[in-house]
Amino acid sequence: MDKNLLGTNIVTQIGIIVKDIEKVSQTYADFFGVEKPKWNWTDGYEKSHAEFNGKPSDARAKLAFFDMGQLQIELIEPDENISTWREFLDKHGEGVHHIAFQVKDMDEKIKALEKNDMRLVQKGDYEGGRYAYIDTFSKLKVIIELLENF
Repeated sequence: MDKNLLGTNIVTQIGIIVKDIEKVSQTYADFFGVEKPKWNWTDGYEKSHAEFNGKPSDARAKLAFFDMGQLQIELIEPDENISTWREFLDKHGEGVHHIAFQVKDMDEKIKALEKNDMRLVQKGDYEGGRYAYIDTFSKLKVIIELLENF
């Protein structure tokens, strides 16, 4: 395997799949002694241009974020449409879905990861950037998310 495929070793986010974002975000807020964040829906396909396994995807999810200094905890409640989030919930139940890294030159990072048998499973845009989920589960026991802000 090539060395440092991402160009960074700083984890910026941990993503956790949940069934009930209201309940779990309140539990996290109580645990950390902070205000419960408001959740928001991911954009639909017309804005996100999301793809799952190379095909356009209408999948959406509710997201809530806890900023914990250098690290962000992201809670994700998927809708019923097929996505990496829904697939994870159906196969594994609630739990840690991904660790995320802020990268530059995302397309090059994806190519390098795919060259090392780590394939792109989902990608999309968000206001101010884009994301990509890489299937590293068999090797790293977690999915890797690449985040690139513009």
